[in-house]
Amino acid sequence: MKKLRRVLALVGAILLIGMYLATMLLAIFGNADSKGWLMASIVMTVLIPVLLYAIQLVARVFSGKNQKEAFRKAEAEQKASENKDNKTGQRK
Repeated sequence: MKKLRRVLALVGAILLIGMYLATMLLAIFGNADSKGWLMASIVMTVLIPVLLYAIQLVARVFSGKNQKEAFRKAEAEQKASENKDNKTGQRK
């Protein structure tokens, strides 16, 4: 999961930097489309991180990692309570 996060963060950073660079260059050279690129950059500044976060959530749900961790935790708690019951049963 950490590898996926790093890859998605890198992709997002590259997309945003490329968009900002294109906007800046178009504005410097006086292109008529520079206003549209500025608006696209502003929208993408919000949209790209939101989409990347959504992809991470979907990947986490489909990987089942949270379910496995919850199962392991419940299993460990059950064993701990059994051990505690066994110890109290031996003392009586």
